[in-house]
This record gives sequence, structure tokens and C-alpha cells, in this order.
Amino acid sequence: MAVLGLSLVAEHVSPKVAGILSGYPLGTAIALFYIGLEISPEFAASSAIYTLAGFSASLVLVCSYYYTSALLQLRVKVTNGLNCFLSTIAAVSSFLIAAYLISLFSFTLNISFILSLLAVLVFGGLLSKIRDAEVDDKLPTTFKITLFRAVTAALIVLIVTGIARVVNENWAGVLSAFPITLLPFLMIIHLSYGSAKAHTIIKHYPFGLGALMIYAASIAYLYPKIGLIAGTVVSFILATLYLLLLASVQHYIRAYRRRNALP
Repeated sequence: MAVLGLSLVAEHVSPKVAGILSGYPLGTAIALFYIGLEISPEFAASSAIYTLAGFSASLVLVCSYYYTSALLQLRVKVTNGLNCFLSTIAAVSSFLIAAYLISLFSFTLNISFILSLLAVLVFGGLLSKIRDAEVDDKLPTTFKITLFRAVTAALIVLIVTGIARVVNENWAGVLSAFPITLLPFLMIIHLSYGSAKAHTIIKHYPFGLGALMIYAASIAYLYPKIGLIAGTVVSFILATLYLLLLASVQHYIRAYRRRNALP
């Protein structure tokens, strides 16, 4: 449902808004919740610290996807489908390498948060020059498309939570940072509307990642104190407040630029 919802936002609102909303704790929340449910809230809380650090790996993923896709588009001139496939392979491989390196270190909650914040600033700056593109000719939402989106996201969730059963909390946490909803969403938009629309989503993803950072930090702190259900609810509220604040700030910036005729 999350992937389907993001696809509809990209198609009927804009890829920019969908990119920001991609940072909402959907797939990560599902992964951490099921880890807490199937193993223990304490294990999920420890994992969440590494999830927070692992968001830097998810930024490596989207950056790798963008540069691979852009290079293939400009230099090799491959088909759209092959571009999407090769970009996905490069992105997932980059994530796994970055995730493995992160899992080798010990992190506190504060250090994990600082690492992710620095990654947002660095990768956000690298991706900021991407030109925004809108979806013009919207494709009809068929049962086949809906089924593909749902099955893809569900399979990734099952794989991540399944691996968490046989690894330590470091690896489980970093794997929970895998962009479960974003990656299939990117693939769908890329295949349906071309790389420019997918690149727009990638450009704005770091802005929305703050919601995920707040969510993971809250889970790490709250799960051992107030339990699985209450901790999840409070963390979602905090993440939602962040996105509302972000929307207000961006609205103010746009209004300021219009008043002062800034580009």
C-alpha cells in the first residue's frame, strides 16, 4: 500500500512531494516493528541505533542509483528498462557494501544521529543540482501494476525481517534502513515515466529522511521504556510532526522567493 500510495502521489501531485514523503517511516517502521514483535522490543531498540546509522547507506544507495542512471543515459544510451535494472543492481550493491562497513563499528544513539545528519548534508548537496521533472502523461493504474508494486514491497520486507532472525542487532538494524518502499517505487516510476522523474524523487529524498531519523531515534529510546505499540505510535507522531514542519518551512521559502522574485 505504501508503494502504491507514493506512486499515486508522484503521478497526481509531483515526484518532488513523493520524494520527500519517501522519507516517511513506512518500510523501516514495518521492519523494526516485526523485529520487535518476533524477537523482542529490546532487540529492536538496539537495532534501531544501527538503523539510524544505516540511513547513510540508504543515501549511498540513491546516490549510486542516480549517478549510474545518469551515466548510462548520457554515455551508453541503453534502453529505459536496462537502465533501471543496472541502476538498481549498482544501488543495492552500494548499499550492501556501505551497510557492511557500518555494521563493523559500535555506535551510540548520538553518534548514529550525527553520522546520518552529516550524510544528509553531504548527499543532499550532491543531489541538489538535479532538475525537477513532473509526470505529464499519467498511466492508468491497472491490477497488474498494483499487484507488482505490492508484491515487490512485501518480498523486500520478508527478506529483511527474515535475515534479522539469523544476524546480530548490528546487521539487523542496518538492514532495516534499507529503503523498502523507496526502491520499488523508484523502479516503478523509472520504468513507467523515465529516469528524469526518478531522479527528481532521489533529489528530494534526503529532505524527507529527517522523519526516518527521528523515528529510529525514538524507537531506540522508547521501545524499552513504553513497549512496542506505544513506542511505535509516539514515534510515528514525532515523524509526522517533522514532515509538517518541513512542509511549512518549504512553503515559507517559496512564498519568500515569489515576493522577492528569486530564481
